[in-house]
Amino acid sequence: MSLRRGTWRGWLGAAVLIAATSPAHLAAQPSSLSAQDSTGRSNLTVYLMTMGPGPEVWERFGHNAIWIHDPVRGTDFAYNYGIFDFRQEDFLLRFAKGHMRYWMAGKDAERSAADYMQRGRSLWVQELNLTVAQRAELQRFLEWNRQEENKFYDYNYYGDNCSTRVRDALDRILGGGLKRQTESPATEFTFRDHTRRLLQDDILVYLGIMLGLGQPVDRPITAWEAGFLPVQLQESLRDVTVSSGNESSPLVLGERTLYQSEVLPEPISIPRFWPRFGLLGLIFGGAMALLGWKADQSRVARGGFFTMSILWSVLVGGAGILLAFLWWFTDHATSAQNENVLHANPIGLGLAVALLAVVFGARWARPSARWLAVAMAGLSLLGLVLKVLPAMHQVNGEVIVLLLPAHIGLALGAWLTIGRDSIASAKPDG
Repeated sequence: MSLRRGTWRGWLGAAVLIAATSPAHLAAQPSSLSAQDSTGRSNLTVYLMTMGPGPEVWERFGHNAIWIHDPVRGTDFAYNYGIFDFRQEDFLLRFAKGHMRYWMAGKDAERSAADYMQRGRSLWVQELNLTVAQRAELQRFLEWNRQEENKFYDYNYYGDNCSTRVRDALDRILGGGLKRQTESPATEFTFRDHTRRLLQDDILVYLGIMLGLGQPVDRPITAWEAGFLPVQLQESLRDVTVSSGNESSPLVLGERTLYQSEVLPEPISIPRFWPRFGLLGLIFGGAMALLGWKADQSRVARGGFFTMSILWSVLVGGAGILLAFLWWFTDHATSAQNENVLHANPIGLGLAVALLAVVFGARWARPSARWLAVAMAGLSLLGLVLKVLPAMHQVNGEVIVLLLPAHIGLALGAWLTIGRDSIASAKPDG
């Protein structure tokens, strides 16, 4: 979509004018809005800008910013906490350790909004019902926060991200009122639910994230915690009220949709991928078992079994090493207590080595390969059986139905192939 600068300027200006002069706005607006604060800035207007999902993985969860219109200075700044750079020093190392470095910046609101709209992302604005003093204090805080010595922070996807920083800044000038009104009761959704919902259009990323998330993301969260998502924060603000004397009024004075994307809508429902993953697991497992059964009759089948089983073992074992690393050696708190280490297990790498040794004729590797295959399948089966215990409450059914059938098929194929090799090699000549 192309959007000329002049068109957007008129659109943004019209939206501001409509929001500022609508009867509902004027009726709800406190009388203090016409007064000046000690700095002479009486006409600051504060908006929450909320942007819908984008095409990149890191854009799937939306974005937001605090927009402050200051007619005295002649500025419209969008204060944005979501800045990062792949080229920054030690980016990958920080990412691996769970210490991604993000920062906050102030950008011209017009240009910022135009950028998002040109990329086809939805854009909404909510004018916030703040007193003169609160608006001035918010502006002072955001200006302080964007200074070089104050702008950086350690990004945490669920607990300290671009949206929670916006939420916390608003809660700060509301004296904790936002948190008090949204921290209970718990909603019916978990961190994992929201993540599944928003990643469902990229199945490989979805599977990788579900594999890497542990038990901490499987508890119901409050509306306050759901504020890690910009659209959830936008929705929760609609129910928040502010007090002036003995009267209460909505925090949101008015709301406008500046652009509604038809190309990148936000998914609403949580996907059910377990039938597809289960079918895929049965296909993988069935193929390895069948190839193992036919291995003594066909070189193609034998080669197919070893190729498929070695690749599967490397993939699963490598994933297991990564899961263990995330759990025990990083600060990725959401990857702790991850039951998936029973299903994607480092044993797979040992199995791959043993299978490769069998291919090259190493007799010592035959029993090792058989028993390692059984161990990998057994641990995955144990992970399923232990789900009866309350402590094993992780939502990982999709991972289980994908990996367990494949592990069982590999174990059967290994016993059918390598077991017969051992028997044949044990027969006396003549």
